[in-house]
Parts: sequence; structure tokens; C-alpha cells
Amino acid sequence: MGRIAGMAANSDRNSGLAAVSSATVAPSGDMRRRTSLPCNISRAAWADSGVRPPDDVAATESVTATTSAPDESLDRWPDDRIWAELQKRFALDGWSVSEGPITDKSVTAMRSFVAAPMRHGRLFLAGDAAHIVPPTGAKGLNLALSDVVVLANALRALLKEGSWKLADAYSDTCLRRVWRCTHFSWWMTSMLHVTPGSDAFESQLQLAQLSYVTSSRAAALSLAENYSGYEPVRFEL
Repeated sequence: MGRIAGMAANSDRNSGLAAVSSATVAPSGDMRRRTSLPCNISRAAWADSGVRPPDDVAATESVTATTSAPDESLDRWPDDRIWAELQKRFALDGWSVSEGPITDKSVTAMRSFVAAPMRHGRLFLAGDAAHIVPPTGAKGLNLALSDVVVLANALRALLKEGSWKLADAYSDTCLRRVWRCTHFSWWMTSMLHVTPGSDAFESQLQLAQLSYVTSSRAAALSLAENYSGYEPVRFEL
């Protein structure tokens, strides 16, 4: 998807990680602790299988259970193992997981892809056709909408004013943000997920980065700026 004849360069990188995701029918009762975010783990157990749990989550029926190898077989993930991994990640005071029947499972590769340029003649690429990022930074939909805003502004200028200026700049305008978000998603993934086969040295590097982000105001501000959307775009009415 997104590979089009005539594109000058394609960049595709697999991080060597995958997430085992599952959909579950919620049991009756309290759902306040269910989450659609990557299910994280307490600091004490981080080095073995995950990262810190989120501060707050919303009710949902979709969960991401754990990190695995990209070629992991779902046969190795019976329902009991998925729930055990979730319980481990929420083993904190005030947190609990209500278990229910799992209706669907999948393995999602943590991969990055960028097609550049994002325009070929009168063809403009947007969203997943042009770029794919791991779900860690929650940037996929945000990037797609930003592409649409930039493209809408370009088409408005072209159709109403006859100007190709914004259309000609479309690819460069989008790619500045795409590469920034691709790096951010890669950085978040490398910090928050344990790579299969990683050694103690790599684990300590991850912990050092995580500790820095959670203890430094400057680092936290940088993360917040990137997470909320660096260089936001707006419709030109």
C-alpha cells in the first residue's frame, strides 16, 4: 500500500516488534479500567515485559495485550495468557482488569513506512497510502488528517484562484511533519517496548531514557509538544 510507480524513494523499516491485540466483549460491571492504549506495566516489572501504565483510560472494548516478535503465532496466545499479561501490566494499587471472552486476536507489526515524494503529477498521496507509523505515538490518524488539511488548502487555491503554488509545495509541506512524527513514533516505540532478543545493556538504555523523560521538565515538554502535534496545520477559509 502506498507503493506507486514513479515514486523517487520509499523508506520501509520494521522495528522487530509487534503487538498482540485482542477484542473482548465486556462483562457486566465496572469498565473504568479498560483501555485501548498499549497495556503497560509497573516500573518494577518493566525490564521483563513492558512499560509504565497510563494515568487514566477510557472505557472501550479493545485492548492491546503485550509486545511480541513480528512473526509470533497466535497459537502461542490463548486467552488465559493474554489475560495473565494484562493482569501483570495493571498490577498496581487502584487498578484492575475485568476479564471477559475474547472474540478476536491479531498481531500488529510495529513498522514505519514513508513514500516520498507524496505527489506524482496530478496524483496526491495522503494518510496510510503515503506513510505508516507504529501505534505507539498515536500519530496515524493525526498525520492523515493533517495531510487532508494541507491538500484541501492546495485544492482550494488551485480551483478558486488557479494557483499551483500550494499544490506544488504539498509533498515538501507534508513530509516535514511526516518525518518528524515518524521519528517520534520510532522513539516512543524504542523507549516503551522491549525488543525481542535485547540484552541487559539495551534494557538499561531504555530505562535511562524513560527515567529522563519522567524526571526532566524539558524532556517532558518536548514529548508533550510532539504528542499534541508539532507544527499544527489549519484550513485556509
